[in-house]
Amino acid sequence: MTPLANEDPRLDLIRDRAAWMRRRALRMVNRSKLGHIGGDFSATDILATLYFGVLRYDPAEPRAPGRDRFVMSKGHASGVLYTALAAAGYFPEDWLDSYMAPGSLLNGHPNRMYLPGVEANTGPLGHGFPIAVGIAIAGQLSGDGYRTYVLTGDGEQQEGSNWEAAMTASHRGLANLTLIVDRNGLQQGDLTEDTVSLEPLDARYRAFGWEVTEVDGHDPAELLSVLGAPVGARTRPLCVIARTVKGKGVSFMENRAKWHHGVPSEAEYEAAMAELGG
Repeated sequence: MTPLANEDPRLDLIRDRAAWMRRRALRMVNRSKLGHIGGDFSATDILATLYFGVLRYDPAEPRAPGRDRFVMSKGHASGVLYTALAAAGYFPEDWLDSYMAPGSLLNGHPNRMYLPGVEANTGPLGHGFPIAVGIAIAGQLSGDGYRTYVLTGDGEQQEGSNWEAAMTASHRGLANLTLIVDRNGLQQGDLTEDTVSLEPLDARYRAFGWEVTEVDGHDPAELLSVLGAPVGARTRPLCVIARTVKGKGVSFMENRAKWHHGVPSEAEYEAAMAELGG
């Protein structure tokens, strides 16, 4: 893809990494016969933008005090997180081949005791966002200057612990905290709006004292402009509602609840990989 005039030079890398991450996550799910490929794919462009355009980190010093923090609250989408960490240099790419194998460090939910670059053990939904609020409070108190980002699923927003966290973040004026909601409209088994309605999600977060913006969660330029923007004079936490497509990139997976934790057959794997350019 030829960059547009005045286009941010980081965008080519972000797009390239996102394409690789989708192919690699698909290969991991196919190999292990386990995973959550639909949610991996909806979050891929978000993680690619964060790791290759926004976050400050050093894989050689994964616990550096001044690093930016990213918490993957939707921990069931561990596949795409592992691809991002491997691509960022936290561990060798060939570790990805052990995804969910017995005794693997790359288990179904990320574990900070197993892998460098994982900030929190997540998977129980509604767990990661409160942890991220605590991390942001620590940064506020220490004055270390790092930013904290947390990605939740939209179905995860039905957990009450998230709203306790949202109140606390607003009360503390955590301008160093950015919540990203992967708003693909689907959760395990059904539409979010047919399970427990979330809309108007933007108005709800504003009522809790947050700044709110909506973006196309598959447009790296739009994501980069919002997620990479300096805090500036902001005095409140930021909620970014990223409109995404579950299963993005593979036509027969897109917008289908069955791919929340679906595993492709060999024929489906080959067809999907062809669509992804693999």
